[in-house]
Amino acid sequence: MLRITVCVSGGGTNLQAIIDRIQDGTLRDVEIAEVISNNRGVRALDRAAAASVPGVCVSPSDYPDREAFNDALLAELQRSGCDLVVLAGFLVAIPPQVVRAFPGRIINIHPALIPSFCGKGYYGLKVHERALERGVKITGATVHFVDEDLDSGPILLQKAVAIRDDDTPEILQRRVMEEAEWELLPAAIGLIAQGRVRIEGRRTRILPA
Repeated sequence: MLRITVCVSGGGTNLQAIIDRIQDGTLRDVEIAEVISNNRGVRALDRAAAASVPGVCVSPSDYPDREAFNDALLAELQRSGCDLVVLAGFLVAIPPQVVRAFPGRIINIHPALIPSFCGKGYYGLKVHERALERGVKITGATVHFVDEDLDSGPILLQKAVAIRDDDTPEILQRRVMEEAEWELLPAAIGLIAQGRVRIEGRRTRILPA
């Protein structure tokens, strides 16, 4: 059984996709140990409670400085006893001590095809605004392992989504979630649970079933 801790910041739609796939039996041998939010009162924590999953808030505002928050985040992740940390819309830069404590055991979902539209300043709706401003015809989503730099770890899964002439950032954001994010993140967790993912330098290999 793969125990995962899911880190969130807002609505928790990717969290819900994971919960749904566990409940319908698509995602097997996976258990959500805990949901951690850096914000109080968010929908993601309500989703966790509705699924009888423990949820906690670890907020930077509760600590005197960023280093104290980083230490508290690491302590909570370790306390949860998870095998894999899943960043599902977690708008917090993962501190080096967390990466070192969970080497090759943190994945993130990013709403673009890395290396496009990623790194500092590219999060949430901003990613889709920049894609439309640049005029690209294809966008999508990426699941990657997390290292000590932003959006730079080995890529595990990607899926493309076509951009339409009448797209707005909000419409595009929703379609990327529906067509890519909600499929990719549970699929990536499933591959890891099956022991089918091997990290080789900056690349990953998906082993046969």
